[in-house]
Amino acid sequence: MNICDLLIVNARLGNPEGPTVDIAIRNGVIRAIGPGLDYTSSKAVYANGATVLPGLVDVHVHFREPGFEYKETIKTGAMAAAAGGFTTVCTMPNLKPVPDTMENLRRQLDSIARDAVIEVIPYGSITMQRMGQELVDYPELAPYVCAFSDDGTGIESAEVMEEAMRRISKTGKILAEHCEVMSLVRKGCIHDGEYAHRHDLPGICSESEWKEVERNIALAEKTGCRLHICHVSTKESVELIRQAKKRGVDVTAETGAHYIAFCDKDLQDEGRFKMNPPLRTERDRDALIRGIQDGTIDCIASDHAPHSPEEKSRGLLLSAMGVTGIELSLAAVYTYAVRTGLIPFDRMVDLMARNPRRIFGIKGGLGVGHRADLAIVDFTTPYTVNPETFLSMGKATPFAGRELFGRVTHTIYNGTPVYNHTPQ
Repeated sequence: MNICDLLIVNARLGNPEGPTVDIAIRNGVIRAIGPGLDYTSSKAVYANGATVLPGLVDVHVHFREPGFEYKETIKTGAMAAAAGGFTTVCTMPNLKPVPDTMENLRRQLDSIARDAVIEVIPYGSITMQRMGQELVDYPELAPYVCAFSDDGTGIESAEVMEEAMRRISKTGKILAEHCEVMSLVRKGCIHDGEYAHRHDLPGICSESEWKEVERNIALAEKTGCRLHICHVSTKESVELIRQAKKRGVDVTAETGAHYIAFCDKDLQDEGRFKMNPPLRTERDRDALIRGIQDGTIDCIASDHAPHSPEEKSRGLLLSAMGVTGIELSLAAVYTYAVRTGLIPFDRMVDLMARNPRRIFGIKGGLGVGHRADLAIVDFTTPYTVNPETFLSMGKATPFAGRELFGRVTHTIYNGTPVYNHTPQ
Protein backbone atom coordinates (compact mmCIF):
# COMPACT_ATOMS: atom_id res chain seq x y z
CA MET A 1 0.00 0.00 0.00
CA ASN A 2 1.28 3.47 -0.91
CA ILE A 3 1.41 6.38 1.50
CA CYS A 4 0.37 9.96 0.75
CA ASP A 5 -0.10 13.15 2.73
CA LEU A 6 -3.63 13.86 1.49
CA LEU A 7 -6.17 11.68 -0.26
CA ILE A 8 -9.14 13.17 -2.11
CA VAL A 9 -11.89 10.58 -2.27
CA ASN A 10 -14.80 10.21 -4.71
CA ALA A 11 -14.43 13.29 -6.92
CA ARG A 12 -15.62 13.85 -10.47
CA LEU A 13 -12.48 14.54 -12.50
CA GLY A 14 -12.45 17.82 -14.43
CA ASN A 15 -16.18 18.30 -14.98
CA PRO A 16 -19.52 17.20 -13.48
CA GLU A 17 -19.76 14.37 -16.03
CA GLY A 18 -16.18 13.18 -15.52
CA PRO A 19 -15.12 9.83 -14.10
CA THR A 20 -15.18 9.31 -10.34
CA VAL A 21 -11.63 9.15 -9.00
CA ASP A 22 -9.42 9.47 -5.96
CA ILE A 23 -6.38 11.76 -5.97
CA ALA A 24 -3.25 11.06 -3.93
CA ILE A 25 -1.03 14.00 -2.97
CA ARG A 26 2.41 13.85 -1.42
CA ASN A 27 4.89 16.67 -0.74
CA GLY A 28 2.57 19.14 -2.45
CA VAL A 29 2.47 17.20 -5.73
CA ILE A 30 -0.25 15.05 -7.32
CA ARG A 31 1.14 11.50 -7.25
CA ALA A 32 -1.76 9.45 -8.59
CA ILE A 33 -5.27 9.84 -10.01
CA GLY A 34 -7.69 6.97 -10.46
CA PRO A 35 -10.65 5.05 -9.06
CA GLY A 36 -10.20 3.30 -5.73
CA LEU A 37 -6.53 4.18 -5.27
CA ASP A 38 -4.53 1.87 -3.01
CA TYR A 39 -3.15 4.68 -0.88
CA THR A 40 -3.27 5.35 2.83
CA SER A 41 -3.23 8.81 4.35
CA SER A 42 -3.74 10.36 7.76
CA LYS A 43 -5.74 13.14 6.10
CA ALA A 44 -8.59 12.78 3.61
CA VAL A 45 -10.99 15.09 1.82
CA TYR A 46 -14.30 13.49 0.89
CA ALA A 47 -15.63 15.10 -2.27
CA ASN A 48 -18.90 13.12 -2.18
CA GLY A 49 -19.22 13.26 -5.95
CA ALA A 50 -18.44 16.95 -6.34
CA THR A 51 -16.17 18.06 -9.19
CA VAL A 52 -12.43 18.55 -8.77
CA LEU A 53 -10.86 21.27 -10.93
CA PRO A 54 -7.38 22.70 -11.24
CA GLY A 55 -7.09 25.54 -8.74
CA LEU A 56 -8.42 28.73 -10.29
CA VAL A 57 -6.15 31.65 -11.17
CA ASP A 58 -7.28 35.29 -11.00
CA VAL A 59 -4.83 37.66 -12.66
CA HIS A 60 -6.59 40.86 -11.55
CA VAL A 61 -7.38 41.47 -7.88
CA HIS A 62 -7.03 44.33 -5.42
CA PHE A 63 -6.08 43.27 -1.90
CA ARG A 64 -5.41 46.89 -0.78
CA GLU A 65 -2.38 46.16 1.42
CA PRO A 66 -0.25 48.14 2.01
CA GLY A 67 -1.97 51.48 2.39
CA PHE A 68 -5.70 50.74 2.40
CA GLU A 69 -6.11 47.92 4.91
CA TYR A 70 -9.51 49.26 6.00
CA LYS A 71 -10.83 47.99 2.64
CA GLU A 72 -9.04 44.60 2.49
CA THR A 73 -5.83 42.94 3.64
CA ILE A 74 -3.64 40.25 2.16
CA LYS A 75 -5.04 37.88 4.78
CA THR A 76 -8.74 38.56 4.17
CA GLY A 77 -8.27 38.78 0.40
CA ALA A 78 -6.42 35.48 0.23
CA MET A 79 -9.03 33.79 2.42
CA ALA A 80 -11.78 35.13 0.16
CA ALA A 81 -9.90 33.89 -2.89
CA ALA A 82 -9.60 30.41 -1.38
CA ALA A 83 -13.36 30.45 -0.73
CA GLY A 84 -13.82 31.13 -4.43
CA GLY A 85 -11.64 28.19 -5.48
CA PHE A 86 -8.60 30.30 -6.37
CA THR A 87 -5.13 29.05 -5.55
CA THR A 88 -3.19 31.84 -7.28
CA VAL A 89 -4.04 35.52 -7.59
CA CYS A 90 -2.16 38.51 -8.95
CA THR A 91 -2.49 41.74 -6.98
CA MET A 92 -2.68 45.13 -8.68
CA PRO A 93 -0.30 47.97 -7.78
CA ASN A 94 -2.62 50.86 -6.85
CA LEU A 95 -1.32 50.75 -3.29
CA LYS A 96 0.48 53.05 -0.86
CA PRO A 97 3.35 52.87 -1.37
CA VAL A 98 3.15 51.88 -5.02
CA PRO A 99 5.34 48.82 -5.74
CA ASP A 100 7.69 50.82 -7.96
CA THR A 101 10.94 49.98 -6.13
CA MET A 102 12.18 46.90 -4.30
CA GLU A 103 11.88 48.76 -1.00
CA ASN A 104 8.20 49.46 -1.64
CA LEU A 105 7.49 46.03 -3.11
CA ARG A 106 9.11 44.38 -0.10
CA ARG A 107 6.31 45.59 2.18
CA GLN A 108 3.77 43.66 0.13
CA LEU A 109 5.99 40.59 -0.22
CA ASP A 110 6.47 40.46 3.55
CA SER A 111 2.70 40.61 4.14
CA ILE A 112 2.16 37.86 1.57
CA ALA A 113 4.75 35.62 3.20
CA ARG A 114 3.17 36.18 6.61
CA ASP A 115 -0.57 36.08 5.86
CA ALA A 116 -1.48 34.51 2.50
CA VAL A 117 -3.02 31.02 2.54
CA ILE A 118 -2.67 30.74 -1.26
CA GLU A 119 -0.15 31.94 -3.84
CA VAL A 120 -0.29 35.73 -4.15
CA ILE A 121 1.93 37.30 -6.81
CA PRO A 122 2.13 41.09 -7.02
CA TYR A 123 2.27 43.30 -10.07
CA GLY A 124 4.99 45.90 -10.30
CA SER A 125 3.97 49.32 -11.54
CA ILE A 126 4.92 50.55 -15.01
CA THR A 127 5.74 54.08 -13.86
CA MET A 128 6.90 55.66 -10.63
CA GLN A 129 3.93 56.40 -8.37
CA ARG A 130 1.72 55.27 -11.27
CA MET A 131 1.95 58.83 -12.56
CA GLY A 132 2.50 57.81 -16.18
CA GLN A 133 5.85 59.56 -16.54
CA GLU A 134 9.05 58.09 -15.07
CA LEU A 135 9.66 54.40 -15.78
CA VAL A 136 10.55 51.98 -12.99
CA ASP A 137 13.58 49.68 -12.91
CA TYR A 138 11.99 46.64 -14.57
CA PRO A 139 14.94 44.24 -14.29
CA GLU A 140 15.12 44.88 -10.55
CA LEU A 141 11.45 44.05 -9.96
CA ALA A 142 10.93 41.39 -12.63
CA PRO A 143 11.95 38.31 -10.57
CA TYR A 144 9.36 39.16 -7.90
CA VAL A 145 6.30 40.20 -9.94
CA CYS A 146 3.87 38.50 -12.29
CA ALA A 147 3.81 41.42 -14.73
CA PHE A 148 3.81 45.22 -14.85
CA SER A 149 0.72 47.44 -14.74
CA ASP A 150 -0.42 50.92 -13.73
CA ASP A 151 -3.91 49.57 -13.16
CA GLY A 152 -6.39 52.20 -12.08
CA THR A 153 -5.19 54.72 -14.63
CA GLY A 154 -4.17 54.62 -18.26
CA ILE A 155 -0.81 55.91 -19.46
CA GLU A 156 -1.60 59.00 -21.50
CA SER A 157 1.76 59.43 -23.25
CA ALA A 158 2.33 57.17 -26.25
CA GLU A 159 6.06 57.88 -25.99
CA VAL A 160 6.19 56.72 -22.36
CA MET A 161 4.17 53.62 -23.20
CA GLU A 162 6.36 52.72 -26.16
CA GLU A 163 9.55 53.00 -24.12
CA ALA A 164 7.97 50.99 -21.29
CA MET A 165 7.08 48.25 -23.73
CA ARG A 166 10.60 48.16 -25.15
CA ARG A 167 12.13 47.81 -21.70
CA ILE A 168 9.57 45.36 -20.31
CA SER A 169 9.91 43.12 -23.37
CA LYS A 170 13.58 42.63 -22.49
CA THR A 171 12.54 41.11 -19.13
CA GLY A 172 10.15 38.62 -20.75
CA LYS A 173 7.32 39.91 -18.59
CA ILE A 174 3.84 41.02 -19.63
CA LEU A 175 2.64 44.60 -19.70
CA ALA A 176 -0.95 44.47 -18.42
CA GLU A 177 -2.71 47.68 -19.27
CA HIS A 178 -5.73 49.44 -17.85
CA CYS A 179 -6.85 51.09 -21.08
CA GLU A 180 -8.50 54.40 -20.31
CA VAL A 181 -8.12 57.80 -21.93
CA MET A 182 -8.62 59.98 -18.87
CA SER A 183 -9.51 63.07 -20.90
CA LEU A 184 -12.52 61.19 -22.29
CA VAL A 185 -13.82 59.98 -18.92
CA ARG A 186 -14.95 63.48 -17.85
CA LYS A 187 -15.86 62.48 -14.29
CA GLY A 188 -18.35 59.91 -15.57
CA CYS A 189 -19.79 57.34 -13.19
CA ILE A 190 -21.55 54.83 -15.49
CA HIS A 191 -21.68 54.00 -19.19
CA ASP A 192 -22.72 56.90 -21.40
CA GLY A 193 -25.96 55.25 -22.44
CA GLU A 194 -29.70 55.25 -21.96
CA TYR A 195 -29.66 54.92 -18.16
CA ALA A 196 -27.18 57.77 -17.77
CA HIS A 197 -29.19 60.04 -20.04
CA ARG A 198 -32.52 59.18 -18.42
CA HIS A 199 -31.19 59.86 -14.91
CA ASP A 200 -29.00 62.83 -15.83
CA LEU A 201 -25.79 61.10 -14.72
CA PRO A 202 -22.36 61.80 -16.25
CA GLY A 203 -21.44 58.98 -18.63
CA ILE A 204 -18.22 57.21 -19.56
CA CYS A 205 -18.00 56.77 -23.32
CA SER A 206 -16.83 53.53 -24.92
CA GLU A 207 -14.10 55.41 -26.78
CA SER A 208 -12.33 56.10 -23.49
CA GLU A 209 -11.48 52.39 -23.44
CA TRP A 210 -11.14 51.24 -27.03
CA LYS A 211 -9.11 54.24 -28.19
CA GLU A 212 -6.30 53.28 -25.83
CA VAL A 213 -6.69 49.60 -26.64
CA GLU A 214 -6.13 50.55 -30.28
CA ARG A 215 -3.04 52.61 -29.47
CA ASN A 216 -1.50 50.00 -27.18
CA ILE A 217 -2.01 47.19 -29.67
CA ALA A 218 -0.21 49.27 -32.30
CA LEU A 219 2.68 49.89 -29.89
CA ALA A 220 2.86 46.20 -28.93
CA GLU A 221 2.95 45.28 -32.60
CA LYS A 222 5.79 47.77 -33.09
CA THR A 223 7.86 46.77 -30.05
CA GLY A 224 7.11 43.04 -29.75
CA CYS A 225 6.04 43.46 -26.12
CA ARG A 226 3.65 40.93 -24.61
CA LEU A 227 0.47 42.93 -24.00
CA HIS A 228 -2.45 41.91 -21.77
CA ILE A 229 -5.59 44.05 -21.93
CA CYS A 230 -7.36 44.31 -18.57
CA HIS A 231 -11.14 44.21 -17.96
CA VAL A 232 -12.38 44.53 -21.54
CA SER A 233 -15.91 45.94 -21.65
CA THR A 234 -16.66 47.30 -25.15
CA LYS A 235 -17.49 45.68 -28.47
CA GLU A 236 -14.89 47.85 -30.21
CA SER A 237 -12.14 46.58 -27.90
CA VAL A 238 -13.12 42.97 -28.61
CA GLU A 239 -12.88 43.53 -32.37
CA LEU A 240 -9.54 45.33 -32.10
CA ILE A 241 -8.10 42.43 -30.09
CA ARG A 242 -9.57 39.88 -32.48
CA GLN A 243 -7.97 41.53 -35.51
CA ALA A 244 -4.65 41.98 -33.69
CA LYS A 245 -4.51 38.28 -32.89
CA LYS A 246 -5.18 37.46 -36.53
CA ARG A 247 -2.16 39.60 -37.43
CA GLY A 248 0.00 37.74 -34.95
CA VAL A 249 0.28 40.44 -32.29
CA ASP A 250 1.22 38.96 -28.88
CA VAL A 251 -1.88 40.25 -27.13
CA THR A 252 -4.17 38.58 -24.60
CA ALA A 253 -7.26 39.89 -22.84
CA GLU A 254 -9.54 39.41 -19.87
CA THR A 255 -13.07 40.35 -18.94
CA GLY A 256 -15.09 39.89 -15.76
CA ALA A 257 -18.09 37.81 -14.76
CA HIS A 258 -20.18 40.93 -14.13
CA TYR A 259 -19.71 42.07 -17.74
CA ILE A 260 -21.11 38.73 -18.92
CA ALA A 261 -24.07 38.69 -16.53
CA PHE A 262 -25.17 42.33 -16.59
CA CYS A 263 -25.50 45.38 -18.84
CA ASP A 264 -26.52 48.98 -18.23
CA LYS A 265 -30.21 47.98 -18.39
CA ASP A 266 -29.66 46.20 -15.08
CA LEU A 267 -28.35 49.28 -13.26
CA GLN A 268 -29.82 50.42 -9.98
CA ASP A 269 -28.81 53.58 -8.15
CA GLU A 270 -26.62 51.64 -5.74
CA GLY A 271 -22.86 51.53 -5.32
CA ARG A 272 -22.80 47.79 -5.90
CA PHE A 273 -23.41 48.46 -9.60
CA LYS A 274 -20.53 50.92 -9.97
CA MET A 275 -17.21 49.71 -11.34
CA ASN A 276 -14.55 50.83 -13.80
CA PRO A 277 -14.97 50.15 -16.64
CA PRO A 278 -18.74 50.38 -16.23
CA LEU A 279 -21.43 47.96 -17.27
CA ARG A 280 -21.98 48.68 -20.97
CA THR A 281 -24.83 47.95 -23.40
CA GLU A 282 -26.43 44.66 -24.39
CA ARG A 283 -24.51 44.84 -27.67
CA ASP A 284 -21.24 45.16 -25.76
CA ARG A 285 -22.16 42.22 -23.54
CA ASP A 286 -23.03 40.10 -26.58
CA ALA A 287 -19.69 41.03 -28.20
CA LEU A 288 -17.83 39.98 -25.05
CA ILE A 289 -19.59 36.63 -25.08
CA ARG A 290 -18.70 36.11 -28.74
CA GLY A 291 -15.11 37.04 -27.88
CA ILE A 292 -15.10 34.39 -25.16
CA GLN A 293 -16.59 31.85 -27.54
CA ASP A 294 -14.04 32.37 -30.32
CA GLY A 295 -10.93 32.76 -28.13
CA THR A 296 -10.48 36.52 -28.49
CA ILE A 297 -10.95 36.82 -24.72
CA ASP A 298 -8.44 34.57 -22.94
CA CYS A 299 -9.27 34.94 -19.25
CA ILE A 300 -12.02 35.73 -16.78
CA ALA A 301 -10.67 37.89 -13.96
CA SER A 302 -12.76 39.19 -11.08
CA ASP A 303 -11.21 42.67 -10.77
CA HIS A 304 -12.03 42.10 -7.09
CA ALA A 305 -12.04 45.66 -5.74
CA PRO A 306 -13.35 45.89 -2.16
CA HIS A 307 -14.26 49.17 -0.49
CA SER A 308 -15.69 50.07 2.89
CA PRO A 309 -19.48 50.00 3.30
CA GLU A 310 -19.53 53.78 3.64
CA GLU A 311 -17.62 54.25 0.36
CA LYS A 312 -20.16 52.08 -1.48
CA SER A 313 -23.29 53.60 0.08
CA ARG A 314 -23.47 56.82 -1.95
CA GLY A 315 -25.31 55.68 -5.06
CA LEU A 316 -23.98 55.56 -8.60
CA LEU A 317 -22.77 59.15 -8.71
CA LEU A 318 -20.69 59.31 -5.55
CA SER A 319 -19.77 55.75 -4.56
CA ALA A 320 -16.22 54.50 -5.04
CA MET A 321 -15.50 52.54 -8.23
CA GLY A 322 -15.17 48.79 -7.80
CA VAL A 323 -17.08 45.71 -6.65
CA THR A 324 -16.31 42.55 -4.75
CA GLY A 325 -16.20 39.41 -6.83
CA ILE A 326 -13.62 36.75 -6.10
CA GLU A 327 -15.82 34.51 -3.93
CA LEU A 328 -18.50 34.13 -6.60
CA SER A 329 -16.66 34.56 -9.90
CA LEU A 330 -16.70 30.85 -10.76
CA ALA A 331 -20.33 30.40 -9.82
CA ALA A 332 -21.34 33.48 -11.80
CA VAL A 333 -19.58 32.30 -14.95
CA TYR A 334 -21.00 28.81 -14.57
CA THR A 335 -24.53 30.08 -13.94
CA TYR A 336 -24.65 32.79 -16.61
CA ALA A 337 -22.46 31.28 -19.32
CA VAL A 338 -22.25 27.48 -18.93
CA ARG A 339 -25.74 26.61 -17.67
CA THR A 340 -27.22 28.92 -20.31
CA GLY A 341 -25.34 27.10 -23.05
CA LEU A 342 -23.20 30.06 -24.13
CA ILE A 343 -19.93 28.20 -23.55
CA PRO A 344 -19.03 24.59 -22.75
CA PHE A 345 -17.83 23.67 -19.28
CA ASP A 346 -14.28 23.06 -20.47
CA ARG A 347 -14.08 26.57 -21.92
CA MET A 348 -14.84 27.97 -18.47
CA VAL A 349 -11.95 25.99 -17.03
CA ASP A 350 -9.69 27.35 -19.78
CA LEU A 351 -10.72 30.92 -18.96
CA MET A 352 -10.33 30.62 -15.20
CA ALA A 353 -7.48 28.13 -14.73
CA ARG A 354 -5.55 26.89 -17.75
CA ASN A 355 -5.15 30.07 -19.81
CA PRO A 356 -4.06 32.33 -16.92
CA ARG A 357 -1.47 29.71 -15.96
CA ARG A 358 -0.16 29.46 -19.50
CA ILE A 359 -0.06 33.22 -20.13
CA PHE A 360 1.47 34.24 -16.81
CA GLY A 361 3.66 31.18 -16.26
CA ILE A 362 1.98 29.93 -13.09
CA LYS A 363 2.44 26.40 -11.70
CA GLY A 364 -0.31 23.84 -11.18
CA GLY A 365 -2.68 21.68 -13.15
CA LEU A 366 -4.99 18.72 -12.82
CA GLY A 367 -2.53 15.97 -13.62
CA VAL A 368 0.06 13.69 -12.07
CA GLY A 369 3.29 15.56 -11.39
CA HIS A 370 1.67 18.96 -11.09
CA ARG A 371 1.65 21.09 -7.96
CA ALA A 372 -1.46 20.10 -6.03
CA ASP A 373 -3.56 23.24 -6.43
CA LEU A 374 -7.17 22.08 -6.62
CA ALA A 375 -10.74 23.24 -6.13
CA ILE A 376 -13.66 20.94 -5.36
CA VAL A 377 -17.00 22.36 -6.46
CA ASP A 378 -20.66 21.38 -6.09
CA PHE A 379 -22.29 22.44 -9.36
CA THR A 380 -25.69 20.88 -8.61
CA THR A 381 -26.97 22.70 -5.52
CA PRO A 382 -28.06 26.34 -5.94
CA TYR A 383 -27.39 29.00 -3.35
CA THR A 384 -28.39 32.62 -2.89
CA VAL A 385 -25.60 35.21 -2.73
CA ASN A 386 -25.49 36.81 0.71
CA PRO A 387 -22.61 39.30 0.91
CA GLU A 388 -22.69 39.22 4.71
CA THR A 389 -21.21 35.71 4.55
CA PHE A 390 -18.23 36.84 2.42
CA LEU A 391 -14.78 36.36 3.88
CA SER A 392 -13.73 39.49 2.02
CA MET A 393 -14.09 42.78 3.87
CA GLY A 394 -15.84 44.11 0.75
CA LYS A 395 -19.56 43.34 0.50
CA ALA A 396 -20.68 45.30 -2.57
CA THR A 397 -21.65 43.07 -5.50
CA PRO A 398 -24.29 43.27 -8.23
CA PHE A 399 -24.88 39.55 -7.64
CA ALA A 400 -26.36 40.11 -4.16
CA GLY A 401 -29.58 38.15 -3.83
CA ARG A 402 -29.01 36.21 -7.07
CA GLU A 403 -29.26 32.42 -7.21
CA LEU A 404 -26.03 30.82 -8.40
CA PHE A 405 -24.76 27.29 -9.02
CA GLY A 406 -21.16 26.35 -8.28
CA ARG A 407 -20.40 26.36 -4.58
CA VAL A 408 -16.75 25.69 -3.74
CA THR A 409 -16.60 23.06 -1.00
CA HIS A 410 -12.82 22.67 -0.65
CA THR A 411 -9.70 24.45 -1.88
CA ILE A 412 -6.26 22.85 -1.70
CA TYR A 413 -3.08 24.84 -2.27
CA ASN A 414 0.29 23.12 -2.64
CA GLY A 415 -1.19 19.96 -1.18
CA THR A 416 -2.65 21.68 1.89
CA PRO A 417 -6.39 22.20 2.46
CA VAL A 418 -6.91 25.96 2.88
CA TYR A 419 -10.69 26.21 2.65
CA ASN A 420 -13.57 23.97 3.66
CA HIS A 421 -17.12 25.24 3.21
CA THR A 422 -19.23 24.88 6.33
CA PRO A 423 -22.95 25.11 5.49
CA GLN A 424 -24.72 27.94 7.27
